[in-house]
Amino acid sequence: MSRKSNAADEAAIKERELNARFSRKQELADLRELLSLPAGRRLFWRYLTYTGVYQLSFTGSSETFFREGRRDVGLKMLADITEADPDGFILLMQENRKGVENE
Repeated sequence: MSRKSNAADEAAIKERELNARFSRKQELADLRELLSLPAGRRLFWRYLTYTGVYQLSFTGSSETFFREGRRDVGLKMLADITEADPDGFILLMQENRKGVENE
């Protein structure tokens, strides 16, 4: 059971930090699992492409803000993928190299 939030309670702070580390470890393990599957790599590729990670966002209008928001989500996903499994990311890129060359 978790302690109440109290910035002066060192034990509660350490417990929150431990929970956050465990949660992040689980997130990265989940990403590695998905990257080990061809279907997972295809899914990530679709979303990285959709979010415009590999494209410019600037349009000269307010649409730029929308595109940058979408791209920011893709960049977060990309950072998580490369942290979780750099080799899985390389495989994802190799499998989709033709898609990058044609964009």
